[in-house]
Amino acid sequence: MNPPATQLDAASDKIRCDACPVMCYIKPGAAGACDRYANVEGELVRVDPHVILERTVAQGGHLVPFRSSKDWDGSPLHERRTFVTAIGAGTTYPDYKPAPLIVSSAIDGVDMVTVVTEGIFSYCGVKIKIDTDRHLGAEAATVRSQGEAVGHVTTSEYGSQMFSLGGVHHLTGGSKKEGRATCDALVSLCNGNPLELTVDGGASVIVQSGHAPIVNGVDELRMRAGCGSATIGMFAKQWLGQIDEVVAVDDHITGVLSEHQAGKMLGIPGTGIKLKGRRSTPGRYFQVAEPGSGWGGTDIADPLTILGPFDTKQAWPGLRLLMVSTTGEQWAYYELDQGLRPIEKALPVHLTPSIERISENCEPGMCTVLFMGGAGGSLRSGVTENPVQLTNSVKEAITSVTCGGAPVFVWPGGGITFMVDVSQLPKNAFGYVPTPAVVAPIEFTMRRDDYARLGGHVDHIQPLSSLKAMKTWQ
Repeated sequence: MNPPATQLDAASDKIRCDACPVMCYIKPGAAGACDRYANVEGELVRVDPHVILERTVAQGGHLVPFRSSKDWDGSPLHERRTFVTAIGAGTTYPDYKPAPLIVSSAIDGVDMVTVVTEGIFSYCGVKIKIDTDRHLGAEAATVRSQGEAVGHVTTSEYGSQMFSLGGVHHLTGGSKKEGRATCDALVSLCNGNPLELTVDGGASVIVQSGHAPIVNGVDELRMRAGCGSATIGMFAKQWLGQIDEVVAVDDHITGVLSEHQAGKMLGIPGTGIKLKGRRSTPGRYFQVAEPGSGWGGTDIADPLTILGPFDTKQAWPGLRLLMVSTTGEQWAYYELDQGLRPIEKALPVHLTPSIERISENCEPGMCTVLFMGGAGGSLRSGVTENPVQLTNSVKEAITSVTCGGAPVFVWPGGGITFMVDVSQLPKNAFGYVPTPAVVAPIEFTMRRDDYARLGGHVDHIQPLSSLKAMKTWQ
């Protein structure tokens, strides 16, 4: 492979590393600012091991199975193949050099080439999906880590709140402290560690890939079964003949059984119930309350606050009313008195299964972290002397892109902008350089003849067998 170039300062025995633009002088026995390269007896040594799947197996490391068109038999190595990742491989900085590893191998009788490099990403960030109904903050509100702005709240999705963190403006466009905090946050999240984030005017949330979010100190274990309208539609049959009226409280769309089309189709009579908020289609209400951490992601603790007086022409004394949240975590049962006022009563036993069914249909709350980066011209020049040819090859599906061996989604349009689920990578696959920027692995795999056609660095190809015998990388 091509290690970073070094310059020895004879007066101090320091080594100058050019693995990134910081160009550290590293004294003997010390590591550079990135903690990735060290001065060991006058030689520049990579601190992190280079990851080859077969070596990881031999050392008892954790593996994530790669997707395959064939059934996976549980063997960590599919067809005895070794996959060379870019984790620990090194970078192409200062960008004119070929990628650190360009490896040839035969797959099903076809000569293939895998080009691996760790990219230095200033144009990168993470998209976070947080499964919770709780209101975390207003759309476009600033998200902070260590008190510094590192991103913002973006549009929410079904049952989830979404954050967008990082990006070049936070990494390099603000103060040095903001850039460092942003880089720290991205690397921590991408490496699967928990991170506390605060939203201006909103909540504090601890986010960790593959774990339930912790909102204001409370574990959010459930993702809602659906909005209030969907909850009514899904479980209407279970309430038929068991209850007179059901209100499924939700921040986005609150559902009312007797007015909802599902109730109409089942012949449930009107109850004269009146809801505050904006009526959409029958049985569906918007803006019944403000967003918050109460019932169904609203700010209410008492569900009766969203009800107006019952219509005396339709309602009757003894009318049975169930109010329930879309996770089944909150519920209350009422009966109307002679003045048509709802009086809370003990929940009848026969209604318990319907609430349990709502809870049963709530998937576990989880945080999903997607790393997103743009592979720029400098990174691509490590693959080919004509970088645009690599872009064209990826767009034409001639070249496959992976990140630490994990599958990625490549965005259409210009450049190679990709997203990857960080849970599919080994832990600590991401690093940083103090410029600040995130260091992420990326691999390009293609047929050997296609690699030659796109102007690849064919003189630097080395066979896979030459790597497997090596124990450390310098």
